[in-house]
Amino acid sequence: MANSGHLAKNQPRFSAKSPGAKLKKKAPTAAVIDSQSVKMASQRGGRGFDAGKKIMGRKRHILVDTLGLLIGVVVHSANIQDRDGAKLLEPFLHASRGLEVLFADGGYAGALVTWIKDLPRPTPLRLEIIKRPREATGFQLLPKRWVVERTFAWQANFRRFSKDYEVKTAHSEAMIYLANASLMAKRLAKS
Repeated sequence: MANSGHLAKNQPRFSAKSPGAKLKKKAPTAAVIDSQSVKMASQRGGRGFDAGKKIMGRKRHILVDTLGLLIGVVVHSANIQDRDGAKLLEPFLHASRGLEVLFADGGYAGALVTWIKDLPRPTPLRLEIIKRPREATGFQLLPKRWVVERTFAWQANFRRFSKDYEVKTAHSEAMIYLANASLMAKRLAKS
């Protein structure tokens, strides 16, 4: 089921029905991208070393709308830099035709800005890098960036995401889609 893409295809159905989505347009015009490095359990499977976070494992790249609802996810070995791993989300950028702006942190600066700008899309897409102020010390809440961090926090409520326990990256992606479907089902039940 993970390779067939059923979970990825059905994710927008949940997003459109979630509370708060009624106040927004059907198709998102802005999205936020980020990655999360996680350790792997002792199973076999593709892994790498993230030198920045000093973690041996995998990276989860997610693309969320401004409500924090999942648009797309890609899991890969942690040795791939953020700006290169973001290119793996290209199918989701093409599928989300209404996107106009993509927000990201400083790890995505550089060649990715022109790569995003040159994507063949019906509407142009621009990448806006949100940098932390130089004078900031300690924790600093950054505009737009907190949305994707909140989505990672929602996923952290699922014990299975404390590490990556899956052998195949496609299975890890499927588990993320299932967790987000569960979150949205709980929201729908409350409304």
